[in-house]
Amino acid sequence: QVQFVESGGGLVQTGGSLRLSCTASLSASNINAMGWYRQAPGKQRELVATISRNGNTNYADSVKGRFTISRDNNAKNTVYLQMNSLKPEDTAVYYCNVDVTFSDLDYRGQGTQVTVSS
Repeated sequence: QVQFVESGGGLVQTGGSLRLSCTASLSASNINAMGWYRQAPGKQRELVATISRNGNTNYADSVKGRFTISRDNNAKNTVYLQMNSLKPEDTAVYYCNVDVTFSDLDYRGQGTQVTVSS
């Protein structure tokens, strides 16, 4: 069972910033990629950003230029999401996700709420 420690969510005004962090209870050798998904009320879960084992990043079009995903280069089991210029439409529960080497299934954290007020 993979454990996650997620933090950094909260309430912020439009245009503000938040930084999410996530640590998975895995060694780096077991991780193909880590990332963040989000789900707003009444909407499907969507990918926000991912970072692969070799550092390649991928972003949803809606967050490009505003969000930056990065990882701890020492631990490599910790990922961050710097969110700038936040908009009300960014309001959602944000879930840390890990693509592991030992299963076809991804593992996901419990989620952290991000609320952007207008």
